[in-house]
This record gives sequence, C-alpha cells and structure tokens, in this order.
Amino acid sequence: MAKPHRLPSVSPNQCYLVTSSAYEKRRLFQSEILSKSFVEGLFEYRDKGKYSLHAYVVMPDHFHLLITPGEEMTLERCMQLIKGGFSHRAKFEMGRQFEIWQRGFTDRRIRDRGEYVAYKKYILLNPVRARLVALEDEYLFSSAHPMSVLDGAPAYLSG
Repeated sequence: MAKPHRLPSVSPNQCYLVTSSAYEKRRLFQSEILSKSFVEGLFEYRDKGKYSLHAYVVMPDHFHLLITPGEEMTLERCMQLIKGGFSHRAKFEMGRQFEIWQRGFTDRRIRDRGEYVAYKKYILLNPVRARLVALEDEYLFSSAHPMSVLDGAPAYLSG
C-alpha cells in the first residue's frame, strides 16, 4: 500500500486529531502493561516539548490523540516518535520482535473551537461507546481519567 503524501506542518500551533491502529487491528492494548507503556511514552515526549497533548485514549486496538506539534516539529515526526518509541519499548518488554502498527495514521487539522470540543468529547467517550466502562473517567488509559494532566487548547482554539 502506498504511503500517503502529507504536506509538512508549516503553520505553528496547529492542532490535529490523530488516529492509528495496531497491526491487523490486533487487540494489543488489552494488555495493561503495554497500555501503560504507551501512555508513559506519550507524556515523556510531551514533557520534552515535542508536542502539546490535549486529549488521548488508548483503545484495545487503536488510539486517538488531540495533539499540537511543538516548534520545529512536524506532525509526522511526532508520530514517528510516539509510534516508534512505543514499538521499541514494547518489543523490549515482551522480549520478541513482531509487527505493532498498521502503516501510517489518519489526521485531521482542527479548524475551530467547535471541532476541538467535539473531537475531545469523541475521544473521551470512546471507551464508554465501546462498553469498556460505564463512565468516561473510569477508563485508565484516557485523558478523562482524573490522573491525566494535559495541555490547554492552542490560542486559536481557546475561547
């Protein structure tokens, strides 16, 4: 399958909804260890200033993020860090080599406050719609969980 062509992220502080799936939609993130490792990686790169993280959810076979690449970063580079960093950790933790991700990812630039709010709600309610939990804040691997500390919306989406 051809790799989709994306223009580089040239506008600073653009927020994106990003989705990526596990290889062949495997339920890789049913493992609490791997889910926790993925979330730790998200915050590690966020804390290094690679991007701002506004919302996330790690579902059994995919993840969704609301993310704003940092200065001098492209969305593609952010995803390379997130997916590649996790692949390295997962293979080490499991002690074996295997395919982890479907190739590529989908993204949508967030154009206004309404989209930002709607996609954030979509992300937070994903585990409830999948009947993994009854209430969104019960799900451990989501920004709805009370222990998550996130970045505020970019200035163009605040309001």
